[in-house]
Amino acid sequence: MKDLKEKTIRGGLARFTAQAADFSLRLVSLMVLARLLDPKDFGLVGMVTALTGVLMLFRDFGLSAAAIQHANVTEDQLSNLFWVNIVVGILLGLLLAAGAPVVAAFYHEPRLKAVSLALSLSFLFNAVGIQHGAMLSRQMRFTALAIVNTISLVSSIALAIGAALAGYGYWALVIMAVTGPFIASVGFWIAAAWVPGLPRRRTGIRPMMRFGGTMTLNGLVIYIASNLEKVLLGRYLGADALGLYGRAFQLVNIPTANLNGAAGEVAFAALSRIQDDGDRLRRYFLRGYSLVLAMTVPLTLLCAIFSADVIQVFLGPKWSAAAPIFRFLAPTILVFAVANPLSWMLTSLGRIKRLLKMGLVIAPIMIVSYFFGLPYGPKGVAFAYSTVMVLWLFPLITWAVHGTPISIRDILVTAWNPLACGLAAAGLAFAVRLVYGHLLSPLPRLALETSILLTTFAVMLLFVAGQKSLYLDLLRSLMKRPSLEDENLVAA
Repeated sequence: MKDLKEKTIRGGLARFTAQAADFSLRLVSLMVLARLLDPKDFGLVGMVTALTGVLMLFRDFGLSAAAIQHANVTEDQLSNLFWVNIVVGILLGLLLAAGAPVVAAFYHEPRLKAVSLALSLSFLFNAVGIQHGAMLSRQMRFTALAIVNTISLVSSIALAIGAALAGYGYWALVIMAVTGPFIASVGFWIAAAWVPGLPRRRTGIRPMMRFGGTMTLNGLVIYIASNLEKVLLGRYLGADALGLYGRAFQLVNIPTANLNGAAGEVAFAALSRIQDDGDRLRRYFLRGYSLVLAMTVPLTLLCAIFSADVIQVFLGPKWSAAAPIFRFLAPTILVFAVANPLSWMLTSLGRIKRLLKMGLVIAPIMIVSYFFGLPYGPKGVAFAYSTVMVLWLFPLITWAVHGTPISIRDILVTAWNPLACGLAAAGLAFAVRLVYGHLLSPLPRLALETSILLTTFAVMLLFVAGQKSLYLDLLRSLMKRPSLEDENLVAA
């Protein structure tokens, strides 16, 4: 495809702009809702969402990714995928509604029955718009995706804050979880301007079903391994413990989900188009990989070193017990920044069975670690989770790149500059904190720490590590006006 580089960069800019807005909105909502609600409110809803997250993995059965990854997809195939999504969404909603009494009994919390019933609606709302969103991604219409996602997020946050101010407590969080998917699906339908046809036989979607099924199974394994600790905390230590852990986890996960989500959506679509050109795929991948690490490394160090100030500023004084949990979880920001791009690369190459095998190896190790950490409360669980993820990183890299155009050396060389610059910048920021930190309150102190760390990191990365040419090239690509042919290709 002509000028894929420019379209990828422009699509990436649209997604990163949207994700920056998403990041800011989620932080604002977290700051506001954390002050309007109590840890127990978050814990109550977290008890259900830790379980419903498993069902959410089946909401599209991996078919949206299959529609993006396959080189050619017909209208009949897209229509059939849409109806499969609808059936799956209805079945999952009914399953959660029927299991609501079981969820309440498991946690010994009768209020969770009504919460589960309300959250069951989100499965149908998601299913209605999944293929329309996938069409926009396949067409690389990331600006349209960004607008829809931003509108749905702003609307759901506004409704949640309004409900919290009106005294609805934990129901404010339920409202946000249900209205977001509904508004997003309406927006995807409008943006895609596509009406699915009736289901037809023999349209050739079985390969997509196999691809999607393997992706879903892999996602299920990883999700259980990554979220079982929340179920255990809620079951054995109660809503308050889960509320503290959950907000620390959410605060860590916001940059992880936003940065990797923005890059992943664009990278997967672009890499899928050049999966048969190894040299080109390698260049595209490493360029994007460098950018993701450059944004993630300083953020990880900031959260790990200045966790107390971050919690004080973003959550407030009543959440101070979440600071050590947040510090222990901070290394996972970098772990996922290193690991997630490898999954995009493997998925674009169609090697999803390898991802499944990797998940089946790490999942039981993570689950066992939770039981070792559980007697020590949320901090023990956070430490166990983070430690296992850090130790798993190098074996994961070695396994992931085997037999691909990417080598271990490529990964290490790409990661070295941002890591070295980040550590030097963090050391300077910490030294300034030791000298002047006691003179400032949390907000100006965090602003000082952040500005010194990010400024030092940027100067070292661009001029000491010699990365200036990379970012100038990106800037030139963004400034280049696309041709009429390019615009038609993007809109097609």
